[in-house]
Amino acid sequence: MISDLHHKKQQDIKKLHKRLRGDTGRAIADFNMIEDGDKVMVCISGGKDSLTMLDILMDLQRRAPIDFELVAVNLDQKQPGFPVQVLPDYFKTLKVEWEVLEEDTYSLVTDMVPEGKTYCGWCSRFRRGIFYSYAKRKGFTKIALGHHRDDMIETLFLNMFHGGKMKTMPPKLLSDDGANIVIRPLAYCKEADIAAYAELAKMPIIPCNLCGSQDNLQRKKVKEMLAEWQISHPGRAESIFRSMTDIVPSHMLDSRHHDFENLKTVESTEYLDVINLQN
Repeated sequence: MISDLHHKKQQDIKKLHKRLRGDTGRAIADFNMIEDGDKVMVCISGGKDSLTMLDILMDLQRRAPIDFELVAVNLDQKQPGFPVQVLPDYFKTLKVEWEVLEEDTYSLVTDMVPEGKTYCGWCSRFRRGIFYSYAKRKGFTKIALGHHRDDMIETLFLNMFHGGKMKTMPPKLLSDDGANIVIRPLAYCKEADIAAYAELAKMPIIPCNLCGSQDNLQRKKVKEMLAEWQISHPGRAESIFRSMTDIVPSHMLDSRHHDFENLKTVESTEYLDVINLQN
């Protein structure tokens, strides 16, 4: 009985790993995320997403027809109770090149943010700045973040509901100063697959609640809304995500991306010629 359970667990791990590797490989190929000779900084928070990303990228590195470097980089932000040895010990078992940066952003954030408010926004800004600076100093050509498909869908709605913009996390991004290229290899991966794989693989997950800050309330609400939609209308999340890959500017309201002002009618024969050329 124990042997059967062990066998089933191993089969589940293989199935999830194969799916995640396939989704990650497609995203990397579709957006040309990693090229021959790249030096990729894999940002590791200690959560399920970044640890799964490292696992999958290491596997793809062994299989890929191109050569690229991977360096796992964690930022110790000096939160009380942070288990400083967990990630270094894990990196050693993986035999991956790694680095732990130490910056006391915890004290800065707790001084700046009023009591009862979430630290997440300022925490992520400080973390991003430190990673960007380190990447430039050390000659990294790409910075890999562990955001997945569900993060992108949630961000789309957050920007619509609270920012009045239709935008999300891009799979590949040039930083504002033009010095770093950020990639999100898990862009096509479902959070449920990542969570299940990380649990079965017994990854050393470090929870993001050490600082005592509450979850981002608005993101939590959007996540709950999407989960309810998915239950009542299975496949809705997939449809929403697919819509982000198939945008029709002429059927939106942004004149910067479609020339509404100069629309003119054409003769029917002329119109047919245009249609024929497009086909």
